[in-house]
Amino acid sequence: MRRDLVASWRLMRGAAHVLRGWWTVRVRFPGWSEAQREQAVQAWAQRLLQLWGIELHTQGQAHQQGAALLVSNHISWLDIVVMHASRHCRFVSKSDIQRWPVVGTLATSAGTLYIERRSRRDAHRMVRDVGEAMRKGDVVAVFPEGTTSNGLDVLPFHANLIEAALLAQAPVQPLALQFVDRHSGQPSRAVCYIEDDTLIGSVWRTLRSPGIVARVYWGCAEQDQGRDRRRWTADLRQEVVRLRQQSSL
Repeated sequence: MRRDLVASWRLMRGAAHVLRGWWTVRVRFPGWSEAQREQAVQAWAQRLLQLWGIELHTQGQAHQQGAALLVSNHISWLDIVVMHASRHCRFVSKSDIQRWPVVGTLATSAGTLYIERRSRRDAHRMVRDVGEAMRKGDVVAVFPEGTTSNGLDVLPFHANLIEAALLAQAPVQPLALQFVDRHSGQPSRAVCYIEDDTLIGSVWRTLRSPGIVARVYWGCAEQDQGRDRRRWTADLRQEVVRLRQQSSL
């Protein structure tokens, strides 16, 4: 009963925060510089985590200067909030999100690049668009697994969007995400969004949790060093696995 009350309170405060964010991007963003918008997105994400009782712990240093491609394992819808709170970046996301009420506006205003995942032709377009974004100096984040996992393992990486880093001659920075129970230190299932999970159910489990810690482990940014996209992708996956395993020590 108490957890339900806490979850309801968090849900109401989070909903109000989302609506304030929507108002900000509609009313204030047009008059702000790109740097001001990025700072606002990061601050908004940090505040949402606080309102929902989620601690953010980071290790390592996020890429700071110039363009880069960030590659990460993918566990939950919450991954995007956590990564924005740790370092502003542009995400590649499925085109459906663009049409979601309120959330679509927030995602678009944060610089999201949309892809129609069922279309091979659109995948080629996205490689060009991501490469062009990085040539302009943007930091773009992708989840090469292509779907969420249970957080206990890292699924095979798809190589398509790594091609964008090769085209832009941009570095790639691997990172590992992990959600753990604050009290036991064990991986938390509350935030998972896999198989038969619904978004509403996953959000409610997250809000009912007595304590979740989001951990972000940043690896070192690296260049291709003559590797083709498949070899580089395989090496990046191994580094994400290493970072995740290191986080469990």
